Amino acid sequence: MAAENENAKSRWERIKKQMRHTYRLVVMNNETFEEVGSYRLTLLNVYIFISTVLVVVAALVVFAVAFTPLKRYVPGYGDGGENRDQVEQLYREVQGLKKELAAQEKYSTNIRKVLVGEVETAKDIIKANPADTTDGVERSEEEEQLRQEVELQKVGQAAQRPRTANFSPRDVPLEQMYFNSPVRGEISAGFMPDKKHFGLDVLAPKNTAVQAAMDGYIFFSDWTLETGNTIGIQHANNTITFYKHNSALLKKAGSFVKAGEAVAIIGNTGTLSDGPHLHFELWHKGNPVDPRDYIKF
Repeated sequence: MAAENENAKSRWERIKKQMRHTYRLVVMNNETFEEVGSYRLTLLNVYIFISTVLVVVAALVVFAVAFTPLKRYVPGYGDGGENRDQVEQLYREVQGLKKELAAQEKYSTNIRKVLVGEVETAKDIIKANPADTTDGVERSEEEEQLRQEVELQKVGQAAQRPRTANFSPRDVPLEQMYFNSPVRGEISAGFMPDKKHFGLDVLAPKNTAVQAAMDGYIFFSDWTLETGNTIGIQHANNTITFYKHNSALLKKAGSFVKAGEAVAIIGNTGTLSDGPHLHFELWHKGNPVDPRDYIKF
């Protein structure tokens, strides 16, 4: 045992002696053999130098990863919580934009349907669902009436503009509202909701100006295949008016107009028109009403 300890000790002494042994590093010119430089080295110095370089490089790498944007490129490192919050925020914004886009598309589709008369009335709903039941149980008369009212609200949503639908602070009956006649002339076709004719056809001389029935904001001013040049105005008290088949439009969407202000010129545009006239519609709370009950033409 003592012999083994002596051998280990002598081996360690030899290693330390070799580490301290001095070597000479000579740099010479390969062609002239001229000595350019001479350096005295030991294995211990070389080991210390290499270790120092490795430690410095490792420290620089750690510093770069911890305090510079390089940490974002290191898998599993970086501000995971912050990145997760950013991703969740972006996801919520994208979902919100999708909902807004879907609502805008639905609103535009509903307005188009109102313009061409493709809306459901109470009779249409009854005809489409004559024996509608729930879980095999027939509905009561009160339940059926409630369901019809819910369905009719969809028509109302199509005839309302979300941002300006309620710029009147109170609800006023149509009988108490004053309407200006859009044109003066002979009525060629009356209010016939059963035939999808939700307004009046009024004959008037060529180039007659079509006037706004009330103060309001123009929410639609464009051309459609069926109704030609069409104006839609949002008034107070959830009331809107449509002016269809015009030869020209005088106002743009977003404009505010006063009652009696010219908004279009009477004409004969659109596939649903067979002669110069104004097709005028009056909607209240999403339901079409007979304009003759409130306006004198």
